[in-house]
Amino acid sequence: MYGYKCEYCEGTVREKIVKKEAFKHKSQFVILEDVTIGVCDGCGNRYYSADVLHAVQEIATGEKAPERFEEVRVGHAA
Repeated sequence: MYGYKCEYCEGTVREKIVKKEAFKHKSQFVILEDVTIGVCDGCGNRYYSADVLHAVQEIATGEKAPERFEEVRVGHAA
């Protein structure tokens, strides 16, 4: 599925399994664990399959129950 040229540089998008990847969906976040994504070996841009994005939407909208909830720290930069 991966192995194509990056749309931002001359790098190649390679398959990578990441332990945790956070996604913003409207006003909330969803974290997927042990997920396969594409990462450009040149600029590091990340690419997601439709299956991954559908999983994020299902969890964010309540169509699929999350495995657990995690607490996230929130603050201001200045």
